[in-house]
Amino acid sequence: MTKELPSDQKPDIVDEMEASRAPLLEHLTELRSRLIWAMLALAVGAIACFFVAVPIFNFLVQPFIDAFVSQGIGEDPNLIYTAPLEFFFVKLKIALFAGLFVSFPVIAWQLYAFVAPGLYREEKHAFLPFLVSSPVLFGIGAAFVHYIMMPLVMTFALSQQQSGDIATVTIEAQIKVSEYLSLTLALMIAFGLSFQLPVVLGLLGKAGLVSSSTLRKGRKYALVGILAVSAFFTPPDMISQIMLTVPVYGLYEVSIWIVSMMEKKAEEREKEATA
Repeated sequence: MTKELPSDQKPDIVDEMEASRAPLLEHLTELRSRLIWAMLALAVGAIACFFVAVPIFNFLVQPFIDAFVSQGIGEDPNLIYTAPLEFFFVKLKIALFAGLFVSFPVIAWQLYAFVAPGLYREEKHAFLPFLVSSPVLFGIGAAFVHYIMMPLVMTFALSQQQSGDIATVTIEAQIKVSEYLSLTLALMIAFGLSFQLPVVLGLLGKAGLVSSSTLRKGRKYALVGILAVSAFFTPPDMISQIMLTVPVYGLYEVSIWIVSMMEKKAEEREKEATA
């Protein structure tokens, strides 16, 4: 049998429930507004990038061209497409990927503007550098793929060709535009996300969820995990896996240094506060 509250207390409870409901509705309304602006920025960026999708693809295909010429195959490299709308969908993928990269500052600002009111001043100053460094690290990972990874992969791929004669058959690479773009984007996404390791571990260290000593003790487990991620995201060859493992493990060591620096600064602030 439940005990009824006095009648004079019921309005107070109703008022408290209404008061708690109002901020929730305000937060949901603001979240909807932020999402709409983020999606609009992505749509505008994708539409704008669609009109320059061919130059972007020509830039992305440059490692294939360089490998084609360096292998002495000829001076007329070509890719093929076997479906009527294949290259059109390739341009759509390029537009979406490039549009996301171009509109990321707007999306990141909408994210920051949504969470900033709930942060203290010190937390705002700590969160903003990570938000800025994230696209920079992603860009470094994508550049690593374009300028270092793809030239090696394409050189290795084109070296598998052979000229035919009486005793052998001709083996000639006829690479589809969609397959080339899928490989390039997959590697760029894999490297770009993997290069976020200092951001993730730095935020975890700032929140007190990990420490520099824990990261130092977990080096061997981190190496195994990085190798597993490399085997999953990269093509099934040792070159790609090693080239992802080495820089990401280097970033793991950088993350240890970042977390260690944050711990030292936190200790200094505590000493100043107690002094």
